[in-house]
Amino acid sequence: MKVLVTGGAGFIGSHVVDKLRDRGVEVRVYDMVLPTFRKDIEYYQASLMDLEAIRMALNGIDAVYHLAAVADVKDVYNDPSYAESINVRGTINLLEAARRVGGIKRVIYGSTTWVYSEAQEQNVDEQTPLRAPSHLYTATKMASEYYCQSYSKLYGMPVTILRYGIPYGPRARDGAVVPIFVAKALKGEPLTIAGDGSQFRKFVYVEDLAEGNVLALKSVAQNKIYNLDGSERITIKQIAETIQRVIGNVKIEYVPSRPGDFSGKEVSSQLAKVELGWEPKTHFQEGVKRYVEWYKTRVAKTQAVWNGVDDCLK
Repeated sequence: MKVLVTGGAGFIGSHVVDKLRDRGVEVRVYDMVLPTFRKDIEYYQASLMDLEAIRMALNGIDAVYHLAAVADVKDVYNDPSYAESINVRGTINLLEAARRVGGIKRVIYGSTTWVYSEAQEQNVDEQTPLRAPSHLYTATKMASEYYCQSYSKLYGMPVTILRYGIPYGPRARDGAVVPIFVAKALKGEPLTIAGDGSQFRKFVYVEDLAEGNVLALKSVAQNKIYNLDGSERITIKQIAETIQRVIGNVKIEYVPSRPGDFSGKEVSSQLAKVELGWEPKTHFQEGVKRYVEWYKTRVAKTQAVWNGVDDCLK
């Protein structure tokens, strides 16, 4: 089998590539960013706006993971037109290219559990009705889900939609909450919590999430939707306290809560457990510990590079 991973140089995509290669699957990455984490993959550097480039990259491909997106909600808010072009038009370009090439056995789309943000229910699963989103990021993900389902019904395109919980771990974006707290802690800065810190999320360790993506290639997953969320309710306060335990000597400060803070939903991943055999295995503290170790190594390598540059300039 040969698989194309759009966004394969990114946070989640790079770990999906790792898991696929562990199973001996051939991988081709389609991304604007050069993947540097391994050398045993093909690479197409091109935009999702280039339909012909996508079509060419799909030659000889059996399945596609469509993970490329503007993933930071702040970036989506600041430049919604660009975010729409990548997150929505990029998706329909990928689907259309796959339709034209033909023979693609599956398109697996990386969505988000934030599609449940406006749901009336507190406990949600894949059957929960979705409501009009309040955030543009969520709107782009919902639109792409609908495009996937439409291509499946109209053109017989086999698809699988995966709704990710909040991922964390090595290679994470610097702007996410765990990386922000870890960077502050290692600099000796206090960790700031808005309100009492009771807002919770169900974080999922990125390697566990990547494993769920690989399992979604199973035939039972064709034309299905699965939640891939964490199993532990982790409050913002617990995040800070966990980092405090892992790093030590970290001060935690509380500030007034921000209006409109989202308290979180109980997202069920039971269907993925039953049909795919997937469930998260990494406890939050262990995942944070691994991330801290990776972050320290990255900082050390960066410092070594700058030291080499300084030596050359002397």
